[in-house]
Amino acid sequence: MNTKVIIGAVILLALSFAFMASRMIKSTQHNEQSREEDKLHKQVNNKHMANGKKVYIAGGCFWGMEDLFRKQKGVLDTEVGYIGGENENPTYNNHPGHAEGIEITYDTTETDFKEILDYFFRIHNPTTVNQQGNDIGSSYRSAIFYQNEEEKQTAQEMIDIVNQSNRWDGKVVTTLEPYTKFWPAEDYHQDYLVKNPNGYTCHFERFGTFLDNE
Repeated sequence: MNTKVIIGAVILLALSFAFMASRMIKSTQHNEQSREEDKLHKQVNNKHMANGKKVYIAGGCFWGMEDLFRKQKGVLDTEVGYIGGENENPTYNNHPGHAEGIEITYDTTETDFKEILDYFFRIHNPTTVNQQGNDIGSSYRSAIFYQNEEEKQTAQEMIDIVNQSNRWDGKVVTTLEPYTKFWPAEDYHQDYLVKNPNGYTCHFERFGTFLDNE
């Protein structure tokens, strides 16, 4: 066999091995970097979740309320569902007495229950009984589902602050109801306005904070 051909074949083989080795090294480095990033991400999430608390509120169609709350400082997670009603395993078509509610998980080092209620009273009308926008019925009532006496007291204090501000034309009719159980809504309701950016909502920020003088 021609010597030049042999040498060419050897060089080509060596280059092929070098290329494969380079790809393997880069792949290993990328995997190691990804593992480190995942590890760091989990550490950050675990740190936040260790400080996490949940709050349960309702104020009209849960689509718009979730979309606004999920963007707020200190909010770690949101989930829409049914709460405060008569039946177990409620659905959108069968939830007698249940409100369209939202479960908010928040980082206690970045926000608190009172600040969440402050925002709650700014993005829906708490002075209309069983109605928000075009939605009418007890499903759309304004409600705070307190988990202990401290939350109940804080909620009442916040209602008093909102009433004394006279920003709304009427008095707050938000009900304070003891928390029982939160039933997550169907998947298509979760993050609805993320999936459907032009979807229906009657929620928006009406005012700045009620806690200016706090």
